[in-house]
This record gives sequence, structure tokens and C-alpha cells, in this order.
Amino acid sequence: LVIPLNPNHAKAVPVGVGRLCTTKVNANLGRSPTNSGKGDELVKLGVALKYGADFVMDLSVGENIKEIRRGMLAASPAPLGTVPVYETISRLKGDIPSMDPKFLLDVIRAQAEEGVDFMTLHAGLLSRDVEKAMTRRMGIVSRGGSIMAEWMKRNGQENPLYERWDEVMEILAEHDVTVSLGDGLRSGCLADASDAAQFAELDVLGELVARCRARGVQAMVEGPGHIPFDQVRMNMEREQKVCDGAPFYVLGPLVTDIAPGYDHIVGAIGGAVAAQNGADFLCYLTPAEHLSLPDEDDVREGVIASK
Repeated sequence: LVIPLNPNHAKAVPVGVGRLCTTKVNANLGRSPTNSGKGDELVKLGVALKYGADFVMDLSVGENIKEIRRGMLAASPAPLGTVPVYETISRLKGDIPSMDPKFLLDVIRAQAEEGVDFMTLHAGLLSRDVEKAMTRRMGIVSRGGSIMAEWMKRNGQENPLYERWDEVMEILAEHDVTVSLGDGLRSGCLADASDAAQFAELDVLGELVARCRARGVQAMVEGPGHIPFDQVRMNMEREQKVCDGAPFYVLGPLVTDIAPGYDHIVGAIGGAVAAQNGADFLCYLTPAEHLSLPDEDDVREGVIASK
């Protein structure tokens, strides 16, 4: 069980995630460099909350990220999550190789101080496993995973989040930020599901869960992306075993690759089977998945389908 609730997020209401609780739903929000701003995201936030989202994430990239996040924190009683590497790379104008690990930790610290309740950190993607993913049909499809893989490849160094995990945990523990251990090697199509790359990362995430618990940091685990219907149960059970029962935050899972415009329905099908077999937390999908940035109508449809 985790209860993502940063004491600095004054308006937040505690929500539990785990097998003793009802299955929860997260709504992803956020602007792109060419679309949406603070006002639009606050409207989407209101729509997500109205239709039952238990959590929200701000995945904004581009300009004015801080202002958008602070506005959402001020307005949202639902716990709010982020992916700090998005802000980090946005502030570097997309220059991934130039990222200083200290700068990434500074962004994590600043967001924690602002009141972010949970953070996706792709710390389990190691350099030895990047090449495994390069043999796939679709390679690495996670944005955060792609950033970390590119940084490692261009700099010839190990994942800085993994290397400096003790420092990261100090920040998380100080502000009681829950870590959502990111699935940077999740599969992007059914052909790549349940492969060596995905499970190699999962093994590292299991190690990180144990380290978090020893330090008093709340941890949940993300996964697994596109998964054939008959592999969903196996993936849920494997995560429970490898990660010692840590709450599982599933992205979909998507059980077909051929439903653009209807991925919220595909994700609801996968999510129902996942929840039946141990998933605790569903990340919604919208009709815009794989196509565009979701608008208000997409957010509404996505939340309703997952609920």
C-alpha cells in the first residue's frame, strides 16, 4: 500500500493505492510545446476530477512548465504526479546529452519542495539492457526511457538515477514523495511484449523497491504497456513476485495494436483483466492515444472508460 501525499501539497486529499483498496485511476494531463497552456490544463483538470480521476499527472513539456504545475497543485485536491526528466530536458531545450545528473536531482528536489505527491523516475533502465530493446519491432517507446537511453549512449555512462539512487531517496524521504518506478522498457506493440528487455528492467525495479522500503520511501511500479490478452495475468503475477507485492501501476495495458481512436476502450479491457489479477492503479488512455494531445472531450472519455 502507498499513500502518495506530499505535506507541501496543502489541498491534497490522501488516496490509498494497493490491494486493500479499490482500484484507482490516473488521468495524464499536460501541454506540449505547440499546444495548450495553463488555462487549458486547469480546464482539463476540472474535467478529469468531475468524472472520477483519483490521481492526475502533469506531463507538460515546453515553456511555462513551472507555472502550469503550480497552478494544478493549487487547484487539485487529487494527488499530483510528474516525470521530472521532462522538465529537465525542456529546460535544456531538448539537448539530452548535455544533461548534468546534478541538474536532474535539482529538478526532483524543486518539484518535491513545491508539493508534487508522486514522481515517475526511470531508474531501472540500465545500459546493459538498452541493446536488448534495440532488437525489438518498436525499440523503446517510453519518452522517459528514450531520454535515459539516449543520455547513456551518448555519454558512455550508467543511468544516473540508478547510480545516485541513495541521493534521490534522500529527497523523496524528506518530502514524503512516493516514487513510481518507471517502465522505460515497456513494450510498444504486442510483438515486443514480455521480452528479455522488459523483464530485465523489472528485476532492477524489484531491487529498487527493496531499497526504497529500507529507506522509508513509498514505492510503486509501472508497467507493462502493450500486452496480448493472454499474457496480462502472467505479467501481473510476475510483478507481484519480483517486486514483493509493491502496488502495480499499469499503463493500459493495451491488448491490441490496431485500434487508434479507440485505445481508451482497449485500455479499459486490459485494465479490467489486470485489476482482476493484481493491478492496483490504472493509467487511463484517451481516444487521442497515439494520435494527438487529448482535449477536454478526450479526457472525459478516457476517465469514464477506465472508471
